[in-house]
Amino acid sequence: MSTANQEESSGSSIAFTATLILLVGTALFGRRIFSGWFTADGIRTWATMFVGVTVQAMPFLVLGVLLSAALTAFVPASFFAKALPKNPALAVPVASASGVVLPGCECASVPVSAALMNRGVTPAAAIAFLLSAPAINPVVLTSTAVAFPGQPKVVVARAVTSLAVSMILGWLYLLTGKGMKPPKNRHAHDAGKFDVFRSAMLHDFLHAGGFLVIGAAAAATLNVVVPRTWLDHVAGNLLLSVVILGLLAVLLAICSEADAFVAASLSQFSLTARLAFMVVGPIVDVKLIALQTGTFGPRFAVRFAPATFVVALVASLLVGWWLL
Repeated sequence: MSTANQEESSGSSIAFTATLILLVGTALFGRRIFSGWFTADGIRTWATMFVGVTVQAMPFLVLGVLLSAALTAFVPASFFAKALPKNPALAVPVASASGVVLPGCECASVPVSAALMNRGVTPAAAIAFLLSAPAINPVVLTSTAVAFPGQPKVVVARAVTSLAVSMILGWLYLLTGKGMKPPKNRHAHDAGKFDVFRSAMLHDFLHAGGFLVIGAAAAATLNVVVPRTWLDHVAGNLLLSVVILGLLAVLLAICSEADAFVAASLSQFSLTARLAFMVVGPIVDVKLIALQTGTFGPRFAVRFAPATFVVALVASLLVGWWLL
């Protein structure tokens, strides 16, 4: 390994350790440290919600990051290329369904999809995998069940909606797709598998951990600062609440392994609106748009992100009406 790579690795390790200590310390001792500052009931409520969401979500986030890194490092892209049907129309649903058993976070799904295309997988199937893997993998569905105890219909609704969206977008690209820049193969052939695993794990945790903290703070702030009458007014309008929580998911960019806990904390909103939050987040948010722009080109991102957002909202409304 070169000196530059060693320095980068050392810097990443230090940043990872510092972030981990900060997150765990905030989750475990934040309220005790700042208890003297929190005199108002609203601030105490904010602290309780922030710590609660972070503590509940952190184990699933760590597990998701570990599994995603293992997928990136140890499962070759050629495996997926051989497993998918040659017919593009049939490859789309198979690629979507593979997300149920193959864990992967949003950050990892873009480079994995690019690697699939480099191995000859049809772009429509790669897009279907890109959307389904971070949305319906076992870690995400388990975290959703924990976040919504006694409500298995929420888990089923999330799985059905996300699976449907991934297939619809895959078939839609198959029919009308254009504007995608062929991804460059950036795989480091001289890097060992364990180096790839460690690098992917550090990268995903640093990104996902930071967004989790932001999401937990935003959810707590929304519940405490925004007047209850405003929230009740928005929550009382189904279409408006679905759009608002969909936009919130785009802006917060929370990791899919943790977003269910944030959604569960938004108890003023209907289950359908919170379903939209959980469906939109893993497939279109600010960090994913940036990743897709850099990987597939701006023309693709400009067309793909709005289409994904609209399809996700419509599907959430339909499935919410049907199941919730």
